[in-house]
Amino acid sequence: MGKGTLSDRNEHALGVIGFMRHDYENFTFDKADVILSVGYELQEFSPQRINPCGDKKIIHINTFASDIDSCYNVDVSIESDIDLALSALGAALGEEPLHAQHNASQIRTFINEELDNGRASSHYPLKPQRVVADIRAAMGDNDIVLADTGAVKMWMSRLYPTYEPLTCITSNGLSTMAFSLPGAMAAKLAYPDRKVLAVMGDGSFMMNSQEIETAVRESIPLVVLVWVDNSYGLIKWKMDIEEGAHDTVDFGNPDFVKYAESFGANGYHINSTDELLPTLNRALSENGVSIIACPIDYSENMKLVESLGELTISL
Repeated sequence: MGKGTLSDRNEHALGVIGFMRHDYENFTFDKADVILSVGYELQEFSPQRINPCGDKKIIHINTFASDIDSCYNVDVSIESDIDLALSALGAALGEEPLHAQHNASQIRTFINEELDNGRASSHYPLKPQRVVADIRAAMGDNDIVLADTGAVKMWMSRLYPTYEPLTCITSNGLSTMAFSLPGAMAAKLAYPDRKVLAVMGDGSFMMNSQEIETAVRESIPLVVLVWVDNSYGLIKWKMDIEEGAHDTVDFGNPDFVKYAESFGANGYHINSTDELLPTLNRALSENGVSIIACPIDYSENMKLVESLGELTISL
């Protein structure tokens, strides 16, 4: 996914691609005639998302040749060390300035407006956009967020502003459920001076929550923010999109505060929208393991699908 490779403060950064079928970033691909693809592997997401007609010229840079796909018909393949290839390309370009695509500022505006609207929301249970905004406010530029698989990954990947490489980590191609808790322990051991936050849905958290005991026993300070909707939110979302209804995706949860405390960790439950950011700040400043349970309003999932559909028609 490459999130953070180019800072989201850069005027040429347009977010990430591959999560929604036709998200904001797709409008730039619609108008592109050439795609410079760096480190892309087809299993990460279908190239049909960015080149549905197979008519765009593809420049492929990776350590190995691309797989064959009718929507990823490579015109120029550069198989080498990626850093060396990009350095050579940069040297060849010299000081020639990059010109932003004509709709690039519009795409950045769409992303920023969605995040700004979420930041201003006082709705409870919290909207995903508000949670993403509060997470960004609580974390420094080089602090590390691990976004687990599920609807939480869709929202974090789309909207979380990222300024440095490897500071927003997901499991994309394999989409491993519950990787972020052990991943957060590894990140904290590797970078003990940085804040580390695992962002998980309640479904994925309960698949691997026993590792809280490991973090407590080994004195690895980290925070887990659990988005609570009592269901497999992404599966429900996909069912609603494809079938117009869902079933057998809901479940019950424990009292997460008591559950955390039973492991010797700190437990918090968010009871109002304005509690989230100060609770995050408090938990991230503690030298221990903390679990924060945050009720989430996933009715925003289908609203997003509808708004992107309307935008596709209008543009």
